[in-house]
Amino acid sequence: MTLDTDTIVAIATAPGHAGIGVIRISGASASTVAQEICGSIPTPRVAALRNFSDGSEIIDQGVCLYFPGPASFTGEDVVELQAHGGPVVLNLLLEVAQRHGARLARPGEFSERAFLNGKIDLTQAEAIADLISASTRSAARQAQASLQGAFSKRVDAIAETLLALRVFVEAAIDFPEEEINFLEQGDVKERLESLIEALSALRLSARQGALIQSGLSVVLAGKPNAGKSSLMNALAEKDLAIVTDQPGTTRDIIREDVDIAGIAVRLSDTAGLREATDQIEQEGVRRAYRELDQSHLLLIIVDDQDTEPPVPIAADVPSLIVYNKIDLTQRSAGVQADGNIAISTKTGEGVGVLRQMIAQRLGVTDVANTPFSARERHITLLDQTLSQLALALDQFSANQAGELLAQDLRDAHQILGQITGQVSSDSLLGEIFSSFCIGK
Repeated sequence: MTLDTDTIVAIATAPGHAGIGVIRISGASASTVAQEICGSIPTPRVAALRNFSDGSEIIDQGVCLYFPGPASFTGEDVVELQAHGGPVVLNLLLEVAQRHGARLARPGEFSERAFLNGKIDLTQAEAIADLISASTRSAARQAQASLQGAFSKRVDAIAETLLALRVFVEAAIDFPEEEINFLEQGDVKERLESLIEALSALRLSARQGALIQSGLSVVLAGKPNAGKSSLMNALAEKDLAIVTDQPGTTRDIIREDVDIAGIAVRLSDTAGLREATDQIEQEGVRRAYRELDQSHLLLIIVDDQDTEPPVPIAADVPSLIVYNKIDLTQRSAGVQADGNIAISTKTGEGVGVLRQMIAQRLGVTDVANTPFSARERHITLLDQTLSQLALALDQFSANQAGELLAQDLRDAHQILGQITGQVSSDSLLGEIFSSFCIGK
């Protein structure tokens, strides 16, 4: 992807009314455009009060900041106008900037320019979007760590080790008579095994980071009046669903995003599963079954007084049986011998342990120590790199051929480079940055 030389402008703050709104301008003509609006450009990196004008009248009075490139976020000249945060004022300033030669920025174009100008790598650019969209403190903390380069440094360290091994192997190929001995003496097999071990550890951390960042779906299902809505309210810690003694109260799906052990979890309370005669309830049951297939974890809620077996659910997702209403039986709260859990939504017994079990079943076990955010794209590339290195190890162990090993290592290096953007395609960059906010 080539760098566009246009000067771009966008509103960098959220839509709506606010005390302050920010207009961001970036490009070679940023200072010229801002000068037309402000009358004069302040000293670099010093906030200055200015009147913002369209040439004939003052639109607003606010703060102007000037960041000459390359010492700016995008690496280009950047100007930020901090005005009062009303949509009319900000749109007027946007129109004036465009009239003086700036064009409206595409989604993510400021971050894209920062990447193309070498100010950040691709994982850091993605971390900006992840930080903005973070729905839990853990997700925000880990996105900030990725933005500071925590993930990139781990990837770069492995890439440097892989490159050193490539150089060694390709040097050995230049001495065909001594190639086999040269490779054996260079501990190639041990170095490959060490690379695979380091990549596997990185993949585990990245998988945790991706789960925390993307959020997961947990569906509550079971017979009518088993306590699904009560559990929904208990996990969300507020009254979301109507709770009555009458079976079939929940007719449609109720969804709520909650923080469970630092994970962004979307809870879905569904209609009780039974042979319904009421047409509305039948539709609720149909929607419930559809929701089950889209979840990451299914909580099957069972009334502990019910002597009948739990309702059979043929959903191809992990499940956990939750025995509810133990305040009316003699069952002890907590994890049971069958690996499931017993709780009382009325007294709160066992609900805290259930939160921990949900995190474990979702595959996130150490949120506090997950060092960075990641995306499924990164997991896929790490898996592909691991597969390529495993192939290299198998082939080298079988035939000791330096040329085949060199090609496998080159392929692995190319795949790994796609994570940080050292190797990238225009289509990949377009896909990533098109999901960003306009002003980022």
